[in-house]
Parts: sequence; C-alpha cells; structure tokens
Amino acid sequence: MNDTPLSHPALLPAGLRDILPPEAELEARSIEAIMDCFAAHGYERVKPPLLEFEDSLFAGSGAATAEQTFRLMDPDSQRMMGLRADTTPQIARLAATRLSAAPRPLRLAYAGQCLRVRGSDLEPERQIAQAGIELIGEDSATADAEIILTAIEALEAVGLTQLSVDLTVPRLVPDLIDSQLGGASPALTRALDRKDSAAVAAHGGVAAALLGQLLDASGQADRAIPALLGLALPAPAKALVARLAETVAVLRAARPGLQLTVDPVEFRGYQYHTGICMTLFAAGAQAELGRGGRYLGGEAEPATGITLYPDTIIRLAPRPKLRPRLYLPLGTAATAAAAARAQGFATINGLTPLPDPRAEAARLGCSHIFSDGQIVPLA
Repeated sequence: MNDTPLSHPALLPAGLRDILPPEAELEARSIEAIMDCFAAHGYERVKPPLLEFEDSLFAGSGAATAEQTFRLMDPDSQRMMGLRADTTPQIARLAATRLSAAPRPLRLAYAGQCLRVRGSDLEPERQIAQAGIELIGEDSATADAEIILTAIEALEAVGLTQLSVDLTVPRLVPDLIDSQLGGASPALTRALDRKDSAAVAAHGGVAAALLGQLLDASGQADRAIPALLGLALPAPAKALVARLAETVAVLRAARPGLQLTVDPVEFRGYQYHTGICMTLFAAGAQAELGRGGRYLGGEAEPATGITLYPDTIIRLAPRPKLRPRLYLPLGTAATAAAAARAQGFATINGLTPLPDPRAEAARLGCSHIFSDGQIVPLA
C-alpha cells in the first residue's frame, strides 16, 4: 500500500513518473544514438509542437488518437487544443502543409514526449517517449522494407541485436469480413483477437473457412507467405498478400537471418493504417520495441513509418557506459579540468576547502579524484 500523503510534493498522477539519474541520461543517450542512425539514412529531423488546435491535430489519421488526447482551452484564442498522444499524425500534417513542396519521397525523423489519457495493463505509463521515422510520398515494398531495416539498425546501435519482426496487414481481415459478412459481430472480433479458431468457425458464417485458413497461415514468414499466396482470396486481399510477399522478399535479400513472422489476422492498434504494418521485438521479451506501418497522409498521400519506444528500449538494451565522475578539489586549474573533460570525464568542482577531499569525492559518487596533478581512481 502506498503511504505517501495525498499532499506530498513527490506524489504524481497515475501513469506519470520522475526519471532520475542515471536513467534520464541513459534515455537521452539512447535516443540520440537512434536519431544519429536515422540521420545517417537521410531522415531529417523535425520538431512539431506538444500542443495543437483540435481541428489540425485530429485531421486525417489523427482522428484515431482523439480518445487518448488530453484537451484544454487556449486562453489566448479561446479555441480547444490537444496535447499530442502520438507524433505520426503531426508529421503527416507537416508533410501536407509546410513541406508540401519538398521533393518526394520525403524522409523525416522525430523524437519527443507524448501524453495519453490512459495507459494499458501492460504499459501503465501515460507519458511516453517516441523516436521515429516517416517515409512519405512512395508506395512500394522497398519503402516498407526500408523503414523496417532502418529501425533494426537503430536498435542495433543501442546494443539490441537479437531482434524479430512481426508483419501484418490490418486491412486484410476487416475488408474480407465486410465483403462477405457486411461487418464483424463482437463475438467474431473477439474470437479473431484471441486467435480462437473454434470460435471463429462458430461465428464466422460464410467467411469462417477462409478466416480459419488465415489463422492457420500465421507463423514464420517462410511458411506463412506460400500459404497465404495459395489461398482463394478476393482480388483486393490478394493484392495485399502479394505486397506482403514482396516486402518479405526485400527483407530476406537484405538480411537473410532476420527473424520474420506473419500474423494475417492481427489488426489491434492499427486504426489508421492501410497496408503493411510491423512490430519489433527483442528475443526473449514480449515488450514491443516499436511499431508502425503504411497509412495515407494529407491529400491521400502514401506514407509509411515506424515509432520506437525508448522507455522500453533502455530497459532491455545493454547499459552504455556513462562518463566517469572526477572530483576536482577547490583550486584545481581550469586547464586541468578542461583536459579531463576532453578525456571523457565529468568534472565535479569542489566549492569549498575540505580536510578530506577523497571522502567528499566518494560522497558525491565520483570514481576518480584529481590529486597532485594526476587523475587518481578512488578505489
């Protein structure tokens, strides 16, 4: 039971937390390593605002974030504003407005914080960090694959090497159900969500057999793709499966050993996506490292992207080495301090004369002390 008084200044709203040293530094370093990788692949950084007017924030794909968005009145304009719950719709707005004349394909990258009305059972945090990329103005399997391959390289840059990618086409099943059943019943939606083949057979009506075949095709991509290509699907669904197969082929050519799985009946959390989507995982962990996929931007412009989750990434990645802390007793020359920083030390200045500088260095969490013109380890 939490005994913190309700008036205590350290008490924060549910789903929000302070990030303290060294975790805040680890998160910042991880994000910059990810962003450096994105930049190396030609993705240019943009920085949309935390707040926007509702009519722009919820336009297009942003409508899917409305239920998760905190709202407040702008005291200046007296218009309602929203605090972003996801960055991708903002990037789509930038592409369609301020960057509408920029050459396509447009490659953009971003990093920042988002706030959501509620978390989930698995991820209760309501303030989350995001770092992602968007490839706008190109509709091809090579574009879908580029997003995935770039994200994998960014994760490798922070030390995550045993990665897997789960691919899905979230419009495949809804479109199939709409064409054959006129819509899904709650029971059928629940059965598909749970991958319950018996319940799918019971509630799937004339689509039951085909939905069951889609369920059976789930698994390793090398088995799933031939199974999906062999199904008697309607023409629109066939086109989606063909695009999935082409994307897998591009990924296999670039990274033959990449762990690829396919889930053709997954559509949870992909409200505004229209094509190939992906979720990235680390080996042995169920937590998502990132997810994304294809969608339509402003003026129905084709786009694809992926968002990585630094909060999860830093929990699973090897901890990078932080700067060793060097205590400088009062009176240490500025040139010596500058030389130490050039060697990679974080310098902690002594501000008063002390009888035992070593004890003070240890108290402040330093690993080294500057003594008699030398950098000396405390231990």
